[in-house]
Amino acid sequence: MPDIRQKTRTRRLLLTGAKAMEPLDLLRPGMPALDSIHDDRTTFKPTLRGPTYRILKTTEVDSYESTRPAKALRLALHGKKTPAPAAIAAAAKLSPAKGALAAKPAAAAGDNFAGTARKAAKLSIAAAKTENFTDVSKLIASLTPVDQMVKLKISTSATSNRVAQEKRNVHVTGFLFAASREADNDFHLIVGRDPKAGQETYMTMEISGLPPATSSAFAALNTARTAYKQFFGTKNLPGAGYHFYQPPIPVKVDGSLFFDATHSKGQAPGPPSLKSRMPTIWEIHPVTKIKLGP
Repeated sequence: MPDIRQKTRTRRLLLTGAKAMEPLDLLRPGMPALDSIHDDRTTFKPTLRGPTYRILKTTEVDSYESTRPAKALRLALHGKKTPAPAAIAAAAKLSPAKGALAAKPAAAAGDNFAGTARKAAKLSIAAAKTENFTDVSKLIASLTPVDQMVKLKISTSATSNRVAQEKRNVHVTGFLFAASREADNDFHLIVGRDPKAGQETYMTMEISGLPPATSSAFAALNTARTAYKQFFGTKNLPGAGYHFYQPPIPVKVDGSLFFDATHSKGQAPGPPSLKSRMPTIWEIHPVTKIKLGP
């Protein structure tokens, strides 16, 4: 009897027509849309004795993003039956800094936080004991419902600080399925349940851009950001187009809870292929500690 699993795999990148470096399992939890993958050639091995991970580079961006790389990716794809891989790669390398679409890659955006929306909350750490969660779905179940949070009409101004419901610190164990870098220099991590757990559930957790060195939160945020960057190495960090990881990477995250009031209306954050399984706009933001890998 033929192996039915073989029918769920492909060796072809549908977006560009290129041959995949290894079979892509279409039914693996957390897979991106197959027609969004433009490159699967990059692998990295964070430790000598640890596993090797493959990066599936995609054209998936947060739908609300209007940064240079997001615009360039859309331009490279629009109306193209078979988009040019070189144009996609060039768009992905653009700096996420705000401004008009650039013809050439811009300088690196750096590590400092470059946003304004709820800046005070995003760059602060809640004063609370740490609650432990062994599953992302259990953490989400503990959160104040989104409709109740929306009724609070939380200001999105730069001075908007944490409300009572956000004054919680948590530790959660999960798997990193995907990541991107936004214009404010935050790394958006899409963390979900164990791929073997059954029903998929994902949540955004953010490695924040850094506050001024004089901030009381600077040391913790800088340590977390450094650990994240060292695990991947500079050349493997994501840009505006989401990177998906094969296999998903075990991760332990500590941080403060944050309700992303900027998305109370309109499109929620997250890669399009996973958003139907991202049931909340609550986040861990900022991440204060992270351990990646087994």
